[in-house]
Amino acid sequence: MSLPSAQYCYQVIAGTWPPEAQRNVGPWTIRLDASNSSRVCAATAQGPWTDDDITLAATTMRAAGQTPLFMIRAGEGALDDALAQRGYLIKDPVNIHAAAVDHIATQRPPPVTTFEVWPPLAAQVEIWAAGGISAGRLAIMDRAPMPKTAILGRLRDRPAGTLFAAIHGDCAMVHAVEIAPAHRRQGLARHMMVASAFWARGQGARWLTLVATQANTAANTLYASLGMAVVGQYHYRIMPEKNLDRPTDRP
Repeated sequence: MSLPSAQYCYQVIAGTWPPEAQRNVGPWTIRLDASNSSRVCAATAQGPWTDDDITLAATTMRAAGQTPLFMIRAGEGALDDALAQRGYLIKDPVNIHAAAVDHIATQRPPPVTTFEVWPPLAAQVEIWAAGGISAGRLAIMDRAPMPKTAILGRLRDRPAGTLFAAIHGDCAMVHAVEIAPAHRRQGLARHMMVASAFWARGQGARWLTLVATQANTAANTLYASLGMAVVGQYHYRIMPEKNLDRPTDRP
């Protein structure tokens, strides 16, 4: 049984974490969103492009009030090189993790440790806010199509963690995993991931997927310990503020 490919996971990311607006401009899909979440603010190439097309994408994003940002996926080395030559910097190299739902949903978490909740409770919103997950990202969760859920994690009878999960095709994707600082390193994130797998199986999904920045060693270690494999990677290229007026990015 083959794990979902990176190309399929790109579709799952887009389907479960949708931007406020999306435009097709030349060979690009331009995503526009006020949340500052890279996944919904990045342009992606949908066909052959030229240097002038890079300028077009950058101009479109700046006109919408966004810093030019491109998502670089597998096989897009030429685009990566072209953006590097223009001064775009690498931002947030990411691992895509995946596992069969049945591989993770083997034993339910301890009683009253995790709960499926939609819409999220105020306590979950507070945990997300303390971790820097703002109202803009909550709006993305609201926009995501059903089926979706939030998982509330509890320790010692207190709200201690939260995450968001949604389904696209036969894949569930987990986003916005956050554990309150006082409750970290106590196994709650693992329990929440297992709860997500049970929820996903109940919705008919075959796979559990998520993305984590490569710099987040603790998260990547947790997902590996759950038996999740890295099935792909991507990163962003962003134009530094000091270079926003470079002539190469003008129409």
